[in-house]
Amino acid sequence: MSIAPAPCNDDVGGRSSGPLASRRIPFTDIPRPTWDRLLAATARATPFSSWTFHRAWWDAYGEAAHEEYMVCYPVASASALGSAIDGDDVVAIVPLMHRHEVEPGDALLHTVLRPAAREPGTPVVGFAKAVFFGASYHADYATVLCDPLDLPAVAERVASCLAAGPDLSHGDRDWDVIDLRRLRHDDPALPALESALRGAARRHGWTVIRELEDVCPVVRLPMGGWEEYLATLDGHDRHEIRRKMRRAEAAGRLRFDEIDDPRGVVEALIELHQARWGHQGLFPDTEGGARSKRFLRRLAELEEAGGALRLGRLTLDDRTIFAAISFHEGPRVYYYNAGTDPAVKALSPGVVGTAAHLRASLAKGCRTFDFLRGNEPYKYTWGAIDEPIFRLLVTRNQP
Repeated sequence: MSIAPAPCNDDVGGRSSGPLASRRIPFTDIPRPTWDRLLAATARATPFSSWTFHRAWWDAYGEAAHEEYMVCYPVASASALGSAIDGDDVVAIVPLMHRHEVEPGDALLHTVLRPAAREPGTPVVGFAKAVFFGASYHADYATVLCDPLDLPAVAERVASCLAAGPDLSHGDRDWDVIDLRRLRHDDPALPALESALRGAARRHGWTVIRELEDVCPVVRLPMGGWEEYLATLDGHDRHEIRRKMRRAEAAGRLRFDEIDDPRGVVEALIELHQARWGHQGLFPDTEGGARSKRFLRRLAELEEAGGALRLGRLTLDDRTIFAAISFHEGPRVYYYNAGTDPAVKALSPGVVGTAAHLRASLAKGCRTFDFLRGNEPYKYTWGAIDEPIFRLLVTRNQP
């Protein structure tokens, strides 16, 4: 599939492909094979940067933002007159979108994702036109898709293009802020983007702020089995986990299943989550809740059997009391969301279900269990250690 270029000016040299050009492009115009190829080459890619995650997000929340994805490619692969380039020539995808920092309908569409989430960092006025990473409102990590060796040139291309004026397909108003969130502390895209944006800031009178956005508590699992893992925990926490597991086991027959095709069982998670959290959860009886359901169902549909998305289900005498949806990627599990049956609250289904999920993951060779954004206290019961994620905020200096 070809892409018709509309390059920004001031070509930037790439690692081996010569000067780079770029263009803003709708998500749907990026060939899936091109996306998958660059995702595989990305140093700190996660399932949140997958084509399926972005497709599901735009299908559910597309009315809330405008696509501003950017592709970078060698100038030599397409003429300046606008001839198409082949998707194989694209060296980077920069997933961006823009919207107001706060849209008028946000309050009506809001769902409470993490009651204990960190307070926001540097404030931005609500009416500001902001450039974000695409789909990042519901992603826990974001990055640039490209080979790490191409990152410096790609980051310079991004800064240059963002300085060149607005995407005229969405009007002539330029951005007020660039608000890039969800950057992992060890992602080479973070220093590359920061360096390029600071260089542009000196030329254009911008201010660049790098700040801690949030933390992701992460458990590093030992090479041994379940008992070796429990031995690494705080003594009190270890005792409580074992006590609650014994109590649940005494109540009936417990069974944990990991289902690699979540399409037919995702409704169980939605029902349990809503039963546990009600209006404070992701799926209240509002338009925001409806979009959350649409997103999760669409994601499950796109991932299909054998994908990264899995559903873990704990049953007690054939009654589902815990369900969790997570992404599995090699030896790492990203624990995305869960629901529990409030009718069996006395059996601590959240603790017992998480224990079963961790135990099954460990048995399959998992070495990193990532609880994702938010410093909720329960995550540290399992021995999680904070890993920071950062925000790059660019503002225009007032004359």
